[in-house]
Amino acid sequence: MTLAAPPVPTAQTLTERMAEQLRQKITQGAFSPGQRLSEAALSESLDISRNTLREVFRLLTKEGLLKHEPNRGVSVAIPSIASIIDIYRVRRLIECQALAQAYPRHPARKHLREAVDMARRCRDAADWQGVGTANMEFHMAIVELADSERLNIMFSHILAELRLAFGLLNDPEFLHAPYVDMNVKIVDLFEAGKLQEAATTLNEYLVHSERIVLAVYARRISDTGAGK
Repeated sequence: MTLAAPPVPTAQTLTERMAEQLRQKITQGAFSPGQRLSEAALSESLDISRNTLREVFRLLTKEGLLKHEPNRGVSVAIPSIASIIDIYRVRRLIECQALAQAYPRHPARKHLREAVDMARRCRDAADWQGVGTANMEFHMAIVELADSERLNIMFSHILAELRLAFGLLNDPEFLHAPYVDMNVKIVDLFEAGKLQEAATTLNEYLVHSERIVLAVYARRISDTGAGK
């Protein structure tokens, strides 16, 4: 499944366009946390100069998605426990409000329904990476209910960082399987006009998800020494 790019301003520079491409790849799970990036290979695959790619690296490093180490090059970032806690705090503030204050016939409802349908198809095919990407789509669609371009762009950055945290755990079935049917329930409530109930359900869902991710993540970094 290809993750839909968030609405962006039309007057983008080449650096911004390439940064968005890499950001989308991160959100789709194409890169692993800690993975070293080859400047030569990426500049060739993106068909851009190394100077432009370095600007892209600088932009994504500033966003916390990449990490530059002197004499070691650029690698994909490994989110810290503190950043995961902050991500979930922001998610609850944005997503629950967007859902509670939306209207059931909002155009983004189609995106919501498509995301949960795709997740179920991927689950049936045991494509857990696909389920993860469909889940990213689902939460992006919730934020689209707020009709804010700024929120859409900001949230796309948050989802990319969240996908890195999921990637370090390296167990997409465990992470995503329990939430497929929960997402369906939220969409059903939304389409029925039960907005507050949908928002309350989402808040409980995010609290549960955060606890699971933090518990597994803490064990993982304890075992591997990642995140230090």
